[in-house]
Amino acid sequence: MKIMKIINILFAFAAIPLFSSAQNINGDWFGTLKVQAGISIRIVFHITKTPNGFSSTMDSPDQGAHGIPVPSTAFNNPTLKLEIPAAKIVYTGELKDSIISGIFNQNGLSIPLNLSRTPETTVLKRPQEPVKPYPYYSEDVTFRNEKANVTLAGTLTLPKKEGNYPAVILISGSGAQNRNEEVLGHKPFLVIADYLTRNGIAVLRYDDRGTALSTGDFRSGTTADFATDAESALSYLQSRKEIDKKKIGLIGHSEGGTIAPMIASRNKNVDFIVMLAGPGMPGSELLLLQKDKIERESGIPDSSIEEGQRIFKEVYKIIVDSSPNDTTLKNKVLTYFEQQLGDAADDKIAESLTNQLLSPWMVYFIRLNPISFLEKVKCPVLALNGGNDLQVPPKENLEAIGAALKKGGNKNVTIKEFP
Repeated sequence: MKIMKIINILFAFAAIPLFSSAQNINGDWFGTLKVQAGISIRIVFHITKTPNGFSSTMDSPDQGAHGIPVPSTAFNNPTLKLEIPAAKIVYTGELKDSIISGIFNQNGLSIPLNLSRTPETTVLKRPQEPVKPYPYYSEDVTFRNEKANVTLAGTLTLPKKEGNYPAVILISGSGAQNRNEEVLGHKPFLVIADYLTRNGIAVLRYDDRGTALSTGDFRSGTTADFATDAESALSYLQSRKEIDKKKIGLIGHSEGGTIAPMIASRNKNVDFIVMLAGPGMPGSELLLLQKDKIERESGIPDSSIEEGQRIFKEVYKIIVDSSPNDTTLKNKVLTYFEQQLGDAADDKIAESLTNQLLSPWMVYFIRLNPISFLEKVKCPVLALNGGNDLQVPPKENLEAIGAALKKGGNKNVTIKEFP
């Protein structure tokens, strides 16, 4: 699930003077972190020599992250050591002949990571991506969310330029996504839009607010805010003469799979919804389940997993139980982390964790319970997920979705888990 990214890497380097200049560590270093089968993440370190040591930044191109500050590094020729105590990350490598051969370690999981002066030139094979010219009509469009003062840019594809067609709106997962929901070299929304349009269905997909060609501030938005963007897309489609206004549906992936039923529960103009890896349980519970599944898959010791569950279960409870206007919430969470971490970490770690959990998006998600609006959805629902999904585990979430829809009296429901 993209509600939490596949992997989130933040590096900090310890600023220590260079002891030897026999080998030059200064410059750009490129590597690929092979997280698991089929999943690789490119990493670029930019290291600059300063009078007191080094200053550095990091890019994660596949995640759209660039210029991440890297405050400290240690280079004792030929050994380079990078440490991130807050994330329990240590990278250690040796420089030889312009290659740094090393190991990336996090929470006991070790992954080889070699760095070089030049990026890998692997050509990604994406046979599923359509190639122009397309056998259908494609138009770049913009529409307004007046309530949020946001202009959203997207692409509308129609089977033919003239006609009257059923339509769907594609709603992306968490994180700032462009209209193709591009991540890790894949463009799933482009592929889905192409297939549906070839089969007689119009498709509208758009850049998230504050992303690519859309205006607005993504960082301050919550799931509820992004839902108003999707509703603006619905209003826009209703204004187009080529669209059958009685046959407009929503296809939401991950967080979009929460937004689709959220809108359908209050808007009778939604004819059907499709939930792709959509959550069916409260955000606080899903985050704990997600954390457990990913850490077990990564080989984290049971004792560490159990301790993490205990700590985060309690901090999520603090957030859920607090009122929306609680001005003391930050102090409560910060104090809790300081007590739990004790001598194992400094104040900066507790403050960093607090700031991450108290972003507007995260607070809203932790408190969010999709069951409350799933029970109100009356239109047809198709809920799909993959058996290997660690971010929205299929068994627990699909069962919860089915139970909530059934409780609300919705009998037009199809649920499927793909192997």
